Amino acid sequence: MEDLPAPPRHSIPPTPPTSVTLGELRRSGHVHRPVRAELRNNLVALMRGDAKRFPGIVGFDETVLPQVERAILAGHDIVFLGERGQGKTRLIRTLVSLLDEWSPAVAGCEINDHPYAPVCGRCRTLAAERGDELPVVWRHRSERFGEKLATPDTSVGDLIGDVDPIKVAEGRTLGDPETVHYGLVPRTNRGIFSVNELPDLAERIQVALLNVLEERDIQVRGYLLRLPLDLLLVASANPEDYTNRGRIITPLKDRFGAEVRTHYPLALVDELALIRQEAVISWADSPLGAPAMADHLLEIVARFTRLVRDAPQVDHRSGVSARLAVAAAETVAASAVRRAALTGEETPTARVVDLASIVPAVRGKVEFDQLEEGREDEVLALLLRRAIAETFRAHLAGADLAGLQARFDADGPVETGELVPAAELLRRVGPVPGLAAILNRLGVDGAESPGLAAAALELAMEGLHLNRRLAKEELPGRTVYGGS
Repeated sequence: MEDLPAPPRHSIPPTPPTSVTLGELRRSGHVHRPVRAELRNNLVALMRGDAKRFPGIVGFDETVLPQVERAILAGHDIVFLGERGQGKTRLIRTLVSLLDEWSPAVAGCEINDHPYAPVCGRCRTLAAERGDELPVVWRHRSERFGEKLATPDTSVGDLIGDVDPIKVAEGRTLGDPETVHYGLVPRTNRGIFSVNELPDLAERIQVALLNVLEERDIQVRGYLLRLPLDLLLVASANPEDYTNRGRIITPLKDRFGAEVRTHYPLALVDELALIRQEAVISWADSPLGAPAMADHLLEIVARFTRLVRDAPQVDHRSGVSARLAVAAAETVAASAVRRAALTGEETPTARVVDLASIVPAVRGKVEFDQLEEGREDEVLALLLRRAIAETFRAHLAGADLAGLQARFDADGPVETGELVPAAELLRRVGPVPGLAAILNRLGVDGAESPGLAAAALELAMEGLHLNRRLAKEELPGRTVYGGS
């Protein structure tokens, strides 16, 4: 399987800027910019260069990303609407790369106040007392992102804050703002905060976000507390309430500046790129090494995923996640490793016989129409055969397969299976006129890898069968081509 590099993660460099007091920060020439200005300026700088603006995002270049860029340039909070597995969370997390790499904050501040403009009572008092000796710490952009998966039991205290009984017990009065325990939103001040699956948040809890989006402050119980928060609020949601879990209340939807609809990959090439990027298993500790997977096997997986999404038997309100394709590709690779471990095959190589393992592996990832209850495996197996047939036609339509068909007419059936090594399959088939041309069409070098040659040969045999030019008998763990 071709392994593309995983999307880059922000590793914290060992040496942040050297300023450790407010005075040193001023002398360094540091300029304080609000979060939205940071995002806007850094995005413009990337747009003028050649750097990738949203690493790891596939298939959105001409559709979704322009909307995201316009929203950031406009300084809008964003709600992403899309079915499951469309990369909403991944896209939200890439926004962090648009923040400044390092940002100063008042040391010890719970809400990350900027030293130039502290907003909480503790930091204002400290700034008045210490002046230019106010201690400063530096936060990497990876520390300036917060997220919460919305669940029905999420409380206002979790998001906004509540009274801390420990601080009250220590002697502070209830009217003292220092008794407030800040929630996730104010603790992400001067950063990006994400609420995933926003409709799952109880409507009375969603109300608590209204001030955050409009007035940019928070309210905690009965406190006269006004904190002008500086953050970008981003949320994700399913566009259709197919689970009857909840909805986004109208006033909250109105306060988001931008609504962006995501989608599954529109082109097959994007589906393939997504699988190659995400279906990465670490085989470093495996004594057999990483399994090989020819491009046509990955293409079958991609076509199968797209066929499942379009199938009338599938509940389209729930969608078919890209995780289905990833799990399918990893399952096929694992089937090849299992064969190599059991048979002593030197190099694990995925073949058509491994594709049958996809159906039971992904069955739970697809929600079917109620009328199809009990037929799930049958529907998925049919769609898998269609995906194989489409891939066969895409690569081998018009190819001269007469030599392969003549071999079955002259020498009879060939048995393959999930535990038949590639070398043994090639021996059973024997010399086939025109095999080199088949391998060439599939981009396979048979001399370099017998496993890939066997994978190409199985695709040709399966294609002949699906086009009713070759008989096939399926038995548990075995497949006989050319039988009666």
